[in-house]
Amino acid sequence: MSVTSPADDPLARERAHLTESRAALRAMREDVESLDIKDVTANWVNSIVLTRQIEDRIKALADLADTPLFFGRLDYLHTTQEGQRFYIGRRHVHDADGDPMVIDWRAPVSQPFYRASKKDPQDVGLRRRFGYTGGDLTAYEDEHLSDPRELERTSRLLQAEIERPRVGPMRDIVATIQPEQDEIVRSDLSGTICVQGGPGTGKTAVGLHRVAYLLYAHRERLARTGTLVIGPNRSFLHYIEQVLPALGELEVQQATVDDLVAHVEVRGTDEAATAVVKGDARMAEVLRRAVWAHVSLPKEPLMVVRGSRRWRVPAHELEEIVRELTDRDIRYGAAREALPQRIAHAVLVRMEQAGEAPDDRVQNAVARNAAVKAVVKECWPAVDPAKLVLRLLSDADFLAEHAAGVLDEDEQKLLLWAKPYRSVKTAKWSAADAVLVDETRDLVERTHSLGHVVLDEAQDLSPMQYRAVGRRCTTGSATVLGDLAQGTTPWATASWAQALAHLGKPEAVVEELTAGFRVPREVIAYASRLLPHMSPGLAPVESVRENPGSLEIRWTEAEALDAHVVAACVEALAHEGSIGLIAADARVAPLAEALTAAGLAYLSPGEETTAESRLTLVPASLAKGLEYDYVVLDEPAAVVDGEPDERTGLRRLYVALTRAVSGLTVVHAAELPEQLG
Repeated sequence: MSVTSPADDPLARERAHLTESRAALRAMREDVESLDIKDVTANWVNSIVLTRQIEDRIKALADLADTPLFFGRLDYLHTTQEGQRFYIGRRHVHDADGDPMVIDWRAPVSQPFYRASKKDPQDVGLRRRFGYTGGDLTAYEDEHLSDPRELERTSRLLQAEIERPRVGPMRDIVATIQPEQDEIVRSDLSGTICVQGGPGTGKTAVGLHRVAYLLYAHRERLARTGTLVIGPNRSFLHYIEQVLPALGELEVQQATVDDLVAHVEVRGTDEAATAVVKGDARMAEVLRRAVWAHVSLPKEPLMVVRGSRRWRVPAHELEEIVRELTDRDIRYGAAREALPQRIAHAVLVRMEQAGEAPDDRVQNAVARNAAVKAVVKECWPAVDPAKLVLRLLSDADFLAEHAAGVLDEDEQKLLLWAKPYRSVKTAKWSAADAVLVDETRDLVERTHSLGHVVLDEAQDLSPMQYRAVGRRCTTGSATVLGDLAQGTTPWATASWAQALAHLGKPEAVVEELTAGFRVPREVIAYASRLLPHMSPGLAPVESVRENPGSLEIRWTEAEALDAHVVAACVEALAHEGSIGLIAADARVAPLAEALTAAGLAYLSPGEETTAESRLTLVPASLAKGLEYDYVVLDEPAAVVDGEPDERTGLRRLYVALTRAVSGLTVVHAAELPEQLG
């Protein structure tokens, strides 16, 4: 009997390389842990900073047991690189001599793993993909890109990785990035990109991986300027929060738009018509007028007394100073801070003409003079952004004065509170009001700009919300992700050109992802029946996944609806993976009771699924951006009827129908919306 040695067994050799790579990563981590910084820090501040950097480095070098350290291998034909074989993984790993054992997926030498093909081998002779069960390497698959006898084919391991059932939060897709996705991921930091992508096209993953790539390629610059990921709600952010840490990126902030503009406590809500007006870009002009209306021209000359001398600045010269500042493109607050210095300079000119030699200290003293302060207070009073918005929404005459020619009378009436509030603290601010306060703050004092911002589910933002996000990246770039067909707010954007103009990035490139990798073809085709009725002209997603039997429509009597929905959940739980029960918001409470009565434990959106707890009860309003292996959709008609208008209702239904990765069961008692055929 012949025995195969590990040297003759390719799988054994690859497992050995995995073991050696994990040992090398462990050694890299131990090297960092053993660093002694006592002799290299000049003071306690340096010590704290360096200690934190070391702690972050240790976290970044963590070896996640159930996450493959590498997922592919490239064998080059004529490469000028040192060595011809590269293992592609989530992070760089080197041995004791500094030689690479795993190459970071973001490195230039890794790019052919995603881009090379039979038509364009890019000097790659062999591309090998690895299959894992948990953290164990269990299979491999080879593509000989330079062999004309081998036909172009779809990788079985790639397909299996895309379709693998998931439990827990969203995971990275570094092993499955497609060529068209890779082009977006590796696009340059200097440009803003907008990605239009239907359900299952991977746009969220593309955006997150672009952040990871940019941090790799522009580490120092983005460390100074910062990066931010903006999602539609907390549930969504919790769902995606592990993607970047799994790629070794720990410093990226995450927030919702509401978080960005949280200058006042939001305790109220607006009617849809009111929210639409408050979110209209014309509100920016109303606010601008209201802020700058506080400036008035001096009517009296200024007299500054210093010791025994009096220095007089005539009214017309003061007026010139004020006019010059109002004509400059600077913030209201910055101009107000500059005004006393400008007036003081005019006084110093008179001192010099009289033979004195004043210096900067004298100018600063004059700027603090009571008479100068009085002029500033009179001509350029301080503006409190929240108080100004409070007055606009409470005082009909004040609003009419600054909205004249911008908003009509009916629109102004929609803005006014039925019962004015006395103070900022007692006012029941809405989310749209908070955005107006943020706009006003920026008119007074410039908002800090970051190096790069990712904006997901962007189609739901109002023009004023786009402006709020745009202020956070005026000197940086952005990645805008969304699907016009999934716009489910009354103010949802009609086109990306409009949205990007409001964002302040009209030159941004719009890329469209039309290949679906997650949602089965049968499911996406059914949902796409709604497109002509809610987003005419938008191309439907072409799913690459065949999964016959993935869609089932069940009708039942109204009194038996809850029981049949629970039964569908029980059936879904017989499969591997996560289960989402999606229902109109008004149906969540009765379904929760039915699940509890049946002894089925369930989670709320944002709570992490585990092997023991895989069912999540999802209000339709929170379903966007989430996905589950199997979805049970309760009463589609109720989802549509739960929205203020039919188009928004159909879009909400489209979102709910496209959350399933492996199977969708629709349970209904009412007639299905006619748009579904």
